[in-house]
Amino acid sequence: MSLDEGAALPRDPPAPGGPWDLPLAEAPLAFLDLEMTGLAIGKDRVVEVCIERTRGAQLEARIETLVHPEGRTGAEQVHGLDAAALASAPPFAAIAPAVIELIEGAIVVAHGAAWDLAFLRDELGRLGLGHRAPRHALDTLTLARRALYLHSYALGSVAEALEVATDRAHRAGADVTMLRGIFWPIARALEPKTPRDLWDVRVGERVARPGVRAALEAALASAEPVEIAYRPARGGPTTLTFVIQSIDDDPPRVHGYSLPARGRRDLRIDRVLRVGPAKQP
Repeated sequence: MSLDEGAALPRDPPAPGGPWDLPLAEAPLAFLDLEMTGLAIGKDRVVEVCIERTRGAQLEARIETLVHPEGRTGAEQVHGLDAAALASAPPFAAIAPAVIELIEGAIVVAHGAAWDLAFLRDELGRLGLGHRAPRHALDTLTLARRALYLHSYALGSVAEALEVATDRAHRAGADVTMLRGIFWPIARALEPKTPRDLWDVRVGERVARPGVRAALEAALASAEPVEIAYRPARGGPTTLTFVIQSIDDDPPRVHGYSLPARGRRDLRIDRVLRVGPAKQP
């Protein structure tokens, strides 16, 4: 398995129904961070795990533990976990039941989620439990790239931009704290109804979120102005009062003019963060 294949999230959507189609505040989320000896899937091993399972703002369960890498070493300069620190840590087999209990029935949230899922799948696969590993996740790296305009989208940089306290980056517990801290401000910027609305954010693929597309089509049919939150390619989010005149499919674009100046604008639909009623003058 190549690194690219091993660390890619699937393009097919999650299965319909819960938890992906629950209201976001009611959906169980499993905020996950792993520290590893490196990035060679199938060779490198997990050395630290933190998972916090939440529902809304409520923490339901948590695990944070070092993990013995069983002979593999590396990346100490990143996380600071050397052989001495890991000598008495449990092997992944010992924590696997607790890990599975926390992630099953929940939606994994991670930063650069493809790597975390790939290594989680690898560790569970070594135990004959690969089928218990989740395939889909919400990636705060992707969501931040859509909702924010930053010079760096590293977890610590996003946390700093959102004024979320940062401490001991590249340790699993601290990273999960930052992860939870950045998730909700980013989600509010995108105004999802369900976790699936966030999974539909596909940066770089020029795919419009179905909910956003439907709201734009409704505005086109009504001919009434709407308020559009838009994230241009080279700038932070901006709010437009917009009258839609037409919508294209390939690439997905909405054409119209902004008020009050009636300036002509063409907007990429995949960069539309949310659509709502225009404020009354």
